Amino acid sequence: MQHPRTPHVVVVMGVAGTGKTTIGPLLAARLGVPYAEGDDFHPPANIAKMSAGIPLDDEDRWPWLDAIGSWAHERAGLGGVVSSSALKRAYRDRLRAAAPGVVFVHLTGDRGLIEERMAHRQGHFMPTALLDSQFATLQPLEPDERGVAVDVSGSPEDITARAVNALRDLEQSSARSSQ
Repeated sequence: MQHPRTPHVVVVMGVAGTGKTTIGPLLAARLGVPYAEGDDFHPPANIAKMSAGIPLDDEDRWPWLDAIGSWAHERAGLGGVVSSSALKRAYRDRLRAAAPGVVFVHLTGDRGLIEERMAHRQGHFMPTALLDSQFATLQPLEPDERGVAVDVSGSPEDITARAVNALRDLEQSSARSSQ
């Protein structure tokens, strides 16, 4: 079922292994907007560091977040979906500063399920060993942040449907509160 185009840029966020790269394109297709893979915005030095099992620090992340923020800013009013771990509030604040209308879809789930999925994926630079640092860094969405949390259990289609429904509910509640 196709939904009307969204003028918002949706950032699909969460720790490694939650399915951002799988759900992002499915969500974009359902919303009728383009998708951008957040990992493609990493400079080569970041990919080399993560491939070696070394967690990124904030100094590594700022240029990456700025590149994602620039893409989101360009898509403002047109809509789009981009993936980004966006684990800390400060990272999301930086994205919002570049593109104030972004909406977050936080993919959440049981650590065991996420670790199992990471162990079975092929050709990704993020090793399972970095999952602990991802969970240690994670700051879930706060009540004043525009977004929704979506559980990652089930099929990609199930997760995408939950995300679409949660975004629709968020839009409806925002529309009601602005009346």
